[in-house]
Amino acid sequence: MSATAAERLSRLLALVPWLAQHDGISITEAARHFGVTPGELERDLWLVVCCGLPGHGPDQLIDIQFWDDDGIINVIDPQTLERPLRLSVAEATALLVGLRMLAQVPGGHDRGAIASATSKLEQAAGSALDAGNAVMVVDSTPEAVRSVVDDSLARGRALRLVYAGATSDAITDRVVDPRAVVHQDGYDYLDAWCRSAGAQRTFRLDRVISAEVLAEPAEVPDDLPPIATAPATGQPVRLSFTEAAAWVIDALDLKDVERLPGGGGEGTLNVADLAWLIRLVLGQGGALVVRHPQEVRGQVAAAARGAL
Repeated sequence: MSATAAERLSRLLALVPWLAQHDGISITEAARHFGVTPGELERDLWLVVCCGLPGHGPDQLIDIQFWDDDGIINVIDPQTLERPLRLSVAEATALLVGLRMLAQVPGGHDRGAIASATSKLEQAAGSALDAGNAVMVVDSTPEAVRSVVDDSLARGRALRLVYAGATSDAITDRVVDPRAVVHQDGYDYLDAWCRSAGAQRTFRLDRVISAEVLAEPAEVPDDLPPIATAPATGQPVRLSFTEAAAWVIDALDLKDVERLPGGGGEGTLNVADLAWLIRLVLGQGGALVVRHPQEVRGQVAAAARGAL
C-alpha cells in the first residue's frame, strides 16, 4: 500500500506542471504518458483540484477543467505549479554524490540504472553545478584492492591479504574467508573469517596493501553474527593532545573528540598494541598524554623513566 501511495504522490507532483506545459491534451494521451489508465488519471485530477495553497478558498485551489465530453484537459490556474520541480545546486550535488558512491559499493545493484540516472541528472543540472561550491569525494579504497575483493565475493573464493593494522606497527599476511563489505563513516570494511586469528574480523580496505584471490573456496562459519557496522577493536584509551599533535584526530581516527579553546583537546583511541601506543606517546615529547586508564598511564611513565 505504501509503495502505491508513494508512486501516486510522485505522479501527482509531476502531473500539474506537465499538464500546464501540454494544455489541451486529451485524458487518454496524458494517461498514456504517465503509464496509467484514463480512469486512474481522472481520479488523480479529481484529487488535484481539491488541493491548493493554505486557506483553501476558491481562488487558492488548483483549477483544472477536464470533465467535458471531449475529454480535453485545460489548466486554468496551476497555483505556482506551472513549472517542473527544480533542484537547487546543493540538492543536485547531493544526489550525484549519492549515486556515484552507490555505484562503487559492492553488491547486486542495477549499475546500468545507476549510470543512466547519473547521466540524466548531470545533463539536467548542466552548468548550474559549475556555479556552486566544489565538492570532492575521496574514495580511500585502492581500485586494485576493491576489484579483487569484489571478485572474491562474487566467486566465493578465499583471499590472501597483506594488511597494515591501524593501531600497531605490524604488517600481517593472512588468509581470510570474505563474507561482505560494509560502508561506514566514509570507509569500506571487509567482514570476514580470519584463518590466522580463528575468529571473525573486520578489515578497513584502505589499509589493505595487497589482495589476492585464492583458488580454494571461502568457508565462512554459518553461526557468525550479522555485522551492520565496523566494530572497534582494542582497549579504549583517552588521550589529550596539544595543537602540535592535533594531527592524531584524523590520522588515528580518534572518537569522542573534544577540542579546547586555544588549541588541543581530548579523544579516545582503541588500542590493540600498548607497546605501539607507548612509543607513540613518548615520541611526541609531551604533546600527547594518556589521561586514562590509570594502568596505561603508569606504563607510559615507567617507559619514560627507563628511557631517561
